[in-house]
Amino acid sequence: MFFIYAFLGWCTEVIYAGVNRGVFVNRGFLNGPICPIYGFGVLTVLICLLPLHENLLLLYVGSVVLTSLLELLSGFLMEKFFHQRWWDYSDEPFNIGGYICLKFSLLWGFACVLIVEVVHPLINQVLASVPDRLSLPFLLVFSSVFVIDNVVTVVTVAKLNQRLQQLDEVARALRRVSDAFGSVAADGSIALSDANEKLREDLRAKHEELIALIHMEQKRLLNAFPNIQSRKHREVMEEIKAHVRKKLEKKYVQYRSRRF
Repeated sequence: MFFIYAFLGWCTEVIYAGVNRGVFVNRGFLNGPICPIYGFGVLTVLICLLPLHENLLLLYVGSVVLTSLLELLSGFLMEKFFHQRWWDYSDEPFNIGGYICLKFSLLWGFACVLIVEVVHPLINQVLASVPDRLSLPFLLVFSSVFVIDNVVTVVTVAKLNQRLQQLDEVARALRRVSDAFGSVAADGSIALSDANEKLREDLRAKHEELIALIHMEQKRLLNAFPNIQSRKHREVMEEIKAHVRKKLEKKYVQYRSRRF
């Protein structure tokens, strides 16, 4: 059930992103087609609230509370662990720390009521038809792939943080050189030497090279989380996001031109 609902959640995220952005985006923290937060969220609702399925009001209110708490906890822990904020509802009214907001919490409540009353009974019937001799192998395969995907993703995010550190160091060096050159040029007493000018151009080239490299290495995560924020490297992350937005806007224009 966890993997089924995590997959259905991934499908929902992909459709939502496709409608809003006009291109396919592998929406999810992991590489595979699952969003674990949906699996955990639905299982939590089923375990805690399934006995209340005959009282739709209690089922809805409980779903709103449970899914909101899960999203709040997930966002907080992921930011603390990976030093990145993966989603941000700060622009939405009635938000808490940017981790959750009233609009989506209410939507999660409606979605959970639909799942408990309509979707879950159908999935139960399907799972009941799976022979017992196949259940364990399927579970072992899915669980193994899930664990491997988590390890690969953690390594990928760690590499992103290393690249951001490198880019931040180059950006600081470029600012120091530019400030020094600016003060020299301001008094007009000393002309910039060819060596100094080359140093500045080399730093600029390195800066652009690192941005392009990070985009190439982290393309999936950056496309999946366009509002990602870095706690330690805010400025350079904003530069990377601007670079990604330009690429996505170009793709969207191409998509619209082909469609119409």
